[in-house]
Amino acid sequence: MDTVTAQSSAPWPLETEPDPPRYADKSAEEIEDAVSFAPTADASRPRDDLPADRHLDGMLSWLDFNTRVLELAEDPEVPLLERVRFTAIFSRNLDEFFMVRVAALRRRIAAGIAARNSAGLTPRERLERVSAKSHDLAERQHALCAETLLPALAKDDVHILGWSNLDEDELARMRTLFVERIYPVLTPLAVDPAHPFPYISGLSLNLAVVVRDEDGGAEHFARIKVPPLLPRFVATGDDESRFVPLEAVIAGNLDVMFPGVRVMEASTFRVTRNEDLEVDSEAGNLLHALERELSRRRFGAPVRLEVDCDVSDRVLDLLVRELDVTPNAVYTLPAPLDLAGLWALSEIDRPELHYPGFVPETHPALQAPEGGAADIFAAMRADDVLLHHPYDSFTTSVQAFIEQAASDPAVQAIKLTLYRTSGESAIVDSLVDAARSGKQVLVVVEIKARFDEQANIRWARKLEQAGCHVVYGLVGLKTHCKLFLVVRSEKGGAVLRRYVHVGTGNYHPKTARVYEDLGLLTADPDVGADVADLFNHLSGYTRHRDYETLLVAPDMVRQGLVDRIGREAAAARAGRPAGVSIKVNSLVDETLIDALYDASAAGVPVDLLVRGMCSLRPGVPGLSETVRVRSLLGRFLEHSRVFRFAADGEGETWIGSADLRDRNLDRRVEALVRVGAAASRAALDDLLAFAWSDEVDHWSLHGDGSWSRADSSPDGERLADYQQELIRRRRRLAVSDDSGLA
Repeated sequence: MDTVTAQSSAPWPLETEPDPPRYADKSAEEIEDAVSFAPTADASRPRDDLPADRHLDGMLSWLDFNTRVLELAEDPEVPLLERVRFTAIFSRNLDEFFMVRVAALRRRIAAGIAARNSAGLTPRERLERVSAKSHDLAERQHALCAETLLPALAKDDVHILGWSNLDEDELARMRTLFVERIYPVLTPLAVDPAHPFPYISGLSLNLAVVVRDEDGGAEHFARIKVPPLLPRFVATGDDESRFVPLEAVIAGNLDVMFPGVRVMEASTFRVTRNEDLEVDSEAGNLLHALERELSRRRFGAPVRLEVDCDVSDRVLDLLVRELDVTPNAVYTLPAPLDLAGLWALSEIDRPELHYPGFVPETHPALQAPEGGAADIFAAMRADDVLLHHPYDSFTTSVQAFIEQAASDPAVQAIKLTLYRTSGESAIVDSLVDAARSGKQVLVVVEIKARFDEQANIRWARKLEQAGCHVVYGLVGLKTHCKLFLVVRSEKGGAVLRRYVHVGTGNYHPKTARVYEDLGLLTADPDVGADVADLFNHLSGYTRHRDYETLLVAPDMVRQGLVDRIGREAAAARAGRPAGVSIKVNSLVDETLIDALYDASAAGVPVDLLVRGMCSLRPGVPGLSETVRVRSLLGRFLEHSRVFRFAADGEGETWIGSADLRDRNLDRRVEALVRVGAAASRAALDDLLAFAWSDEVDHWSLHGDGSWSRADSSPDGERLADYQQELIRRRRRLAVSDDSGLA
């Protein structure tokens, strides 16, 4: 969920919908595919003597990841408003986890699937453990908020107040605000024989109100939806120091909404629904099929009900009955609910309570000459350029490359994969301009990118209207690779040269400021030819498999990595240099995990940087003694993927879009590119070495599945923040460049 700068307005989530589930036309295998957190059995593993309990459950491992996010919110060394931000990120991550992963697990149970996964758990056992752990984490988060964060904020003159804590002037202002701005948009919905229980939209915050007739007669239930377009926390004055939750303002003015009756009870509740999509990839018109499914997403089955501690038994019974949720799906928590709403408070303009300000630097190879503009094509012809975002500016590198290509009259063709981009996208505008100027523009738009479907549909239509060729990738596969290809006429038209960007992150200027990613700018002819062939595969009917510089999923990535891991094992057995170092977001693919176990048995040192889920058990005698697993979290979401192999001392390094999950390796188009330039490989070696330094704050995974944090040295000194240290290093490099010392 995966951290942000003080200036950002977007969280790092995880790598953040439907009708009631339809099972009649779904096989057990299809529903199994919907839950890809647990590795699935594969008979092609390198060894047949591996223990049955060699894998950890992926869903429980994901909850461990979100626990690490919560630990950042608990860390007193993290600036206070950043701790508030991590609290909001934790909530957003958990929301998506329930909307997609828990919902899919419940679908499996409803479909009668009882097979154990490779971690040895049935779906019901997994749900029980996930539920117990989720309840513990939710209670821990709310205790942190009430007992630590809110008192700490108050000490720094940021007060989150209850209705009873307001003074008379504030009460009067809130009354006026309610009457003028809030009351007109509220709609109380009664529940009685003439008014059925209303539909409760997913993730909406609601008030459950019980009123009684003034004559002491019957009681009535009503639901009020808290308007999502109004600020969640309302400032009680002109400064940003005292706030009250919006739901408290509404609850404090219910006499205006219900004149002539007595308000007996008002409590808050929130529902999380199944919001995963079921789109027929072979529909005649994929765009229209997706739009129909999006219209049904809001009616997904409830998978979680959150209620505040003040709810009465009778109201809770009503909610449970009408929403048809099971007891383990009910979370009773102290108000306020929906702590994701704290995100707005985390953006208060108090620099001393945030991480130090950070402005990405322009990569040294892309610096503009005095009084001129940078020539990115010339820089790429000179040598490959390895970009490390957000330390290297996305705006002055990737975005500038796209903009320069769009405006350059020598450019004849542009091709790009678009998985996610920002709301006001300069990149899309550049593609539109390129098409209107007569260039051939192909855009592969992944309209099934989860929770960005509507935005991508809009971009697809805008691009088509401008004359771009828009395709939606391959049937049955999501296009997740990050590729940009430019074909440019040079030497008076005698030569056509290809220029390429291959990245680990999206072409999204906003998230590029808060996601850690890598990108390769290259004019290497072999890379250009491979990327051109891959685009032809995505847009046409070609079936190219023989790439020189790429590993492409679903056909090549898993086997390509297994082959290289096997090569390292063979080298170690022969007494030659060997080693594997991998950095990914997730590692749950059984075949690759077993290959790593085999390499460990051969004595290969295996270092794994895994930000999120990891199903491998490291450091187990006889199984994985040479394997280390470490996780790094901070203000930026660690998002890059790196694969380094010793290769008999020569070193072979790949970067790209693929995580080690079956969905990435089997059901997505992913691309890894081999890093050719020695300087770029050396830079990646340095980056990995620093990530494994004993001097940086980190979490380590143990063989029993537990994680432990190392944030202090043996003598009690605080370890360095990995990302903050990279910021300092990048600034020192920029100063050296400016002074001519580079």
